[in-house]
Amino acid sequence: EQFIVIAEIAGVEKEDLDLEINSRAIRISGKRLLNPPTENGRYRLAEIQYGTFDRVLYLPEPINPENAEAAFKKGLLHIHLPKLKSETRYNIPITGE
Repeated sequence: EQFIVIAEIAGVEKEDLDLEINSRAIRISGKRLLNPPTENGRYRLAEIQYGTFDRVLYLPEPINPENAEAAFKKGLLHIHLPKLKSETRYNIPITGE
């Protein structure tokens, strides 16, 4: 009935996220701001990447973007994407020779 996407986006504020959806893909983009270094601090290893990011996820089936929902809480982005109901098929008469 639906696709559920859960994206871990720690250290990013909701206001710095952007979510674009169409019937076949979703695009998550945003910006992680650099925390100022600790005064007189020394770092042995820092693995957090800062700056802009962009990720596109292609969906195996079409979804209904008008009914999609997204929520961001504690660094996790939850996206609910209802599948597009199969369309009704019609037989069309063929005219001509």
